[in-house]
Amino acid sequence: MVQLVSRTASVPPKGRQAEFPRQLVHRSDPEDVFPTGWTRQTDTQFSVSARWPSAHRFFAPVAGRYQDPLLIAETMRQTTMLLAHAEFDVPVGDQFVMWELGYISSPERLALDAHPEHPDHPDGSWDITVDVACSRIKRRGRGLGAMSLELLLHRSGTRIATGGGRISCTSAKAYERLRGNRRAGTGALVPLLPSVAPREAGRDSERDVVLAPTPRQGLWRLRLDTGHPTLFGRPNDHVPGVLLLEAARQAANAVRPGRAFLPVSLEAAFLRYVELDRPCWIEAWIVPADTRSTTRVHVRATQDGETVFTSTLDSPDRTEEAQGIRS
Repeated sequence: MVQLVSRTASVPPKGRQAEFPRQLVHRSDPEDVFPTGWTRQTDTQFSVSARWPSAHRFFAPVAGRYQDPLLIAETMRQTTMLLAHAEFDVPVGDQFVMWELGYISSPERLALDAHPEHPDHPDGSWDITVDVACSRIKRRGRGLGAMSLELLLHRSGTRIATGGGRISCTSAKAYERLRGNRRAGTGALVPLLPSVAPREAGRDSERDVVLAPTPRQGLWRLRLDTGHPTLFGRPNDHVPGVLLLEAARQAANAVRPGRAFLPVSLEAAFLRYVELDRPCWIEAWIVPADTRSTTRVHVRATQDGETVFTSTLDSPDRTEEAQGIRS
């Protein structure tokens, strides 16, 4: 295992965030781009600078008091894509599979009033540094076949979260062969299912809800809005991983009704592509946690009778005092 060393990125952000090369993080809208620059420390260690906005159309504060923990997961994902393209020479047209992703944080590290004496920016946005160590690097010819990553996110010298992931890369031609006629459905509209009540899913807006109701408690059908500006930030021929993570978070909210679910830790496994044109079922249930003050929820997604995604999320029970879900 490679030891992570916390340090501040030695290269300032390359211009304004809106000018960051969005294709390197697989985002089309500047509002959804969080990295702002990067620097190489060694051949396998890097520091990435990022900025979390004070307000975002999707990754909004939870209970009006905490940064959205899924900002951690999305920053990790974008950091991984960035380094694969910029430092490991993966062509922009190649495809990634994120097989595993996980992080651990805590409420006090995500509190909006953290470091009030040293605000990052007048608008309340946070400057984040992500220290990354890459290991188990497998080459595909001269390109990248797969690698594992450990990540440490910190702000003003304070650790926010630690995490890791595992990816593999597929060339554009190999992906075309793998997906076949599925590629023809890229960007196609999918019939929009009815949603559960937004508050049940921990959201304010119905447009952000990714669960459709079923007669069975603890079971939902995945609800897809392929026009959603963040969850479908660019045309895709399968369900994006960020949407599956959001489905897990919303299911966790739904099985613990009336209390804001703050996923301060998360483990996820992406087992197969989730197709857009076939029903995908989301099931969630509460499981024993490590401490009495924590609620742990396990989520499973199935399609065509096979498990395609699993996730386990932890939330501290003390967030239950919050009456609202999002600010």
